[in-house]
Amino acid sequence: MPEMNCREQHVIFAHNKCAGILFLFNFFFAELPIMNLLSGVLSSLLLRRWTPLIVSALAITAISARAFETEKSRSKRAELKKQKELRVLTDKISVYAREVHQRFPTGDVVVSESDLAEQLRKRPEAVVTALNLLLNEQKVQRAPLSGYWKLNS
Repeated sequence: MPEMNCREQHVIFAHNKCAGILFLFNFFFAELPIMNLLSGVLSSLLLRRWTPLIVSALAITAISARAFETEKSRSKRAELKKQKELRVLTDKISVYAREVHQRFPTGDVVVSESDLAEQLRKRPEAVVTALNLLLNEQKVQRAPLSGYWKLNS
Protein backbone atom coordinates (compact mmCIF):
# COMPACT_ATOMS: atom_id res chain seq x y z
CA MET A 1 0.00 0.00 0.00
CA PRO A 2 1.50 3.33 -1.00
CA GLU A 3 2.08 5.78 1.77
CA MET A 4 -0.04 8.94 1.49
CA ASN A 5 1.59 12.27 1.87
CA CYS A 6 -0.33 14.48 4.32
CA ARG A 7 0.40 17.45 2.02
CA GLU A 8 -1.29 15.74 -0.93
CA GLN A 9 -3.40 18.22 -2.82
CA HIS A 10 -6.68 17.62 -4.51
CA VAL A 11 -7.85 19.85 -7.28
CA ILE A 12 -11.56 20.53 -7.69
CA PHE A 13 -12.91 22.15 -10.84
CA ALA A 14 -16.22 23.96 -10.60
CA HIS A 15 -17.99 25.64 -13.48
CA ASN A 16 -20.16 28.64 -12.71
CA LYS A 17 -22.90 28.51 -15.39
CA CYS A 18 -23.94 32.14 -15.10
CA ALA A 19 -20.52 33.66 -15.51
CA GLY A 20 -18.90 30.92 -17.54
CA ILE A 21 -15.87 31.10 -15.27
CA LEU A 22 -13.83 28.06 -14.37
CA PHE A 23 -12.64 28.08 -10.78
CA LEU A 24 -9.68 26.10 -9.58
CA PHE A 25 -9.88 25.36 -5.88
CA ASN A 26 -7.02 23.95 -3.95
CA PHE A 27 -8.28 21.36 -1.47
CA PHE A 28 -6.58 23.13 1.43
CA PHE A 29 -7.99 26.54 0.53
CA ALA A 30 -11.52 25.50 -0.42
CA GLU A 31 -12.69 25.82 3.16
CA LEU A 32 -11.40 29.37 3.57
CA PRO A 33 -14.09 32.07 3.80
CA ILE A 34 -12.35 34.07 1.08
CA MET A 35 -13.44 31.52 -1.53
CA ASN A 36 -17.05 31.76 -0.40
CA LEU A 37 -16.75 35.54 -0.49
CA LEU A 38 -15.37 35.44 -4.04
CA SER A 39 -18.18 33.20 -5.18
CA GLY A 40 -20.78 35.44 -3.51
CA VAL A 41 -19.32 38.60 -5.04
CA LEU A 42 -19.38 37.10 -8.53
CA SER A 43 -22.97 35.93 -8.13
CA SER A 44 -24.06 39.35 -6.86
CA LEU A 45 -22.34 41.09 -9.78
CA LEU A 46 -24.25 38.90 -12.20
CA LEU A 47 -27.51 39.68 -10.40
CA ARG A 48 -26.73 43.39 -10.51
CA ARG A 49 -26.30 43.16 -14.27
CA TRP A 50 -29.57 41.36 -14.93
CA THR A 51 -31.79 43.22 -12.46
CA PRO A 52 -31.79 46.58 -14.32
CA LEU A 53 -32.40 44.79 -17.61
CA ILE A 54 -35.42 42.94 -16.24
CA VAL A 55 -36.82 46.08 -14.58
CA SER A 56 -36.33 48.04 -17.81
CA ALA A 57 -38.07 45.36 -19.86
CA LEU A 58 -41.06 45.37 -17.49
CA ALA A 59 -41.27 49.17 -17.59
CA ILE A 60 -41.15 49.22 -21.38
CA THR A 61 -43.89 46.58 -21.51
CA ALA A 62 -46.12 48.60 -19.15
CA ILE A 63 -45.57 51.83 -21.09
CA SER A 64 -46.25 50.09 -24.39
CA ALA A 65 -49.46 48.62 -23.04
CA ARG A 66 -50.66 52.09 -22.06
CA ALA A 67 -49.53 53.67 -25.34
CA PHE A 68 -51.39 51.15 -27.52
CA GLU A 69 -54.48 51.06 -25.33
CA THR A 70 -57.75 51.72 -27.13
CA GLU A 71 -59.88 54.73 -26.29
CA LYS A 72 -62.66 52.47 -25.03
CA SER A 73 -60.41 50.62 -22.58
CA ARG A 74 -58.77 53.89 -21.50
CA SER A 75 -62.15 55.44 -20.67
CA LYS A 76 -63.23 52.26 -18.89
CA ARG A 77 -60.04 52.29 -16.79
CA ALA A 78 -60.60 55.97 -15.95
CA GLU A 79 -64.20 55.28 -14.95
CA LEU A 80 -63.15 52.39 -12.70
CA LYS A 81 -60.52 54.60 -11.08
CA LYS A 82 -63.13 57.32 -10.49
CA GLN A 83 -65.55 54.82 -8.93
CA LYS A 84 -62.82 53.46 -6.67
CA GLU A 85 -61.90 56.98 -5.50
CA LEU A 86 -65.57 57.70 -4.87
CA ARG A 87 -65.93 54.52 -2.80
CA VAL A 88 -62.85 55.46 -0.76
CA LEU A 89 -64.35 58.89 -0.15
CA THR A 90 -67.69 57.44 1.00
CA ASP A 91 -65.79 55.19 3.40
CA LYS A 92 -63.92 58.20 4.79
CA ILE A 93 -67.20 60.05 5.31
CA SER A 94 -68.66 57.03 7.14
CA VAL A 95 -65.59 56.78 9.37
CA TYR A 96 -65.77 60.51 10.08
CA ALA A 97 -69.46 60.18 11.02
CA ARG A 98 -68.71 57.30 13.42
CA GLU A 99 -65.86 59.21 15.06
CA VAL A 100 -68.02 62.31 15.60
CA HIS A 101 -70.90 60.18 16.96
CA GLN A 102 -68.49 58.54 19.41
CA ARG A 103 -67.26 61.92 20.64
CA PHE A 104 -70.77 63.34 20.87
CA PRO A 105 -73.14 60.42 21.50
CA THR A 106 -76.23 62.58 22.03
CA GLY A 107 -77.65 64.69 19.25
CA ASP A 108 -77.39 64.66 15.47
CA VAL A 109 -74.24 65.26 13.48
CA VAL A 110 -74.91 67.87 10.81
CA VAL A 111 -72.11 69.11 8.55
CA SER A 112 -71.92 71.45 5.63
CA GLU A 113 -70.62 70.18 2.30
CA SER A 114 -67.80 72.73 2.29
CA ASP A 115 -66.71 71.96 5.88
CA LEU A 116 -66.72 68.24 5.18
CA ALA A 117 -64.72 68.76 1.98
CA GLU A 118 -62.20 70.82 3.92
CA GLN A 119 -62.05 68.26 6.72
CA LEU A 120 -61.41 65.41 4.26
CA ARG A 121 -59.22 67.55 1.97
CA LYS A 122 -61.32 66.78 -1.09
CA ARG A 123 -63.06 68.86 -3.73
CA PRO A 124 -66.59 69.93 -2.70
CA GLU A 125 -68.05 68.42 -5.91
CA ALA A 126 -66.54 65.03 -5.06
CA VAL A 127 -67.91 65.21 -1.50
CA VAL A 128 -71.42 66.06 -2.79
CA THR A 129 -71.27 63.08 -5.18
CA ALA A 130 -70.16 60.81 -2.33
CA LEU A 131 -72.90 62.16 -0.04
CA ASN A 132 -75.52 61.48 -2.73
CA LEU A 133 -74.24 57.92 -3.00
CA LEU A 134 -74.49 57.57 0.79
CA LEU A 135 -78.00 59.05 0.59
CA ASN A 136 -79.02 56.18 -1.69
CA GLU A 137 -77.58 53.78 0.91
CA GLN A 138 -79.50 55.65 3.66
CA LYS A 139 -76.30 56.45 5.58
CA VAL A 140 -76.91 60.21 5.40
CA GLN A 141 -79.92 62.52 5.14
CA ARG A 142 -80.35 65.96 3.70
CA ALA A 143 -80.71 68.61 6.38
CA PRO A 144 -83.42 71.28 6.04
CA LEU A 145 -80.76 73.91 5.35
CA SER A 146 -79.33 73.83 1.83
CA GLY A 147 -75.77 72.47 1.61
CA TYR A 148 -75.99 70.64 4.96
CA TRP A 149 -76.20 66.93 5.64
CA LYS A 150 -77.08 64.82 8.66
CA LEU A 151 -74.63 61.96 9.08
CA ASN A 152 -76.16 58.75 10.45
CA SER A 153 -74.02 56.59 12.66
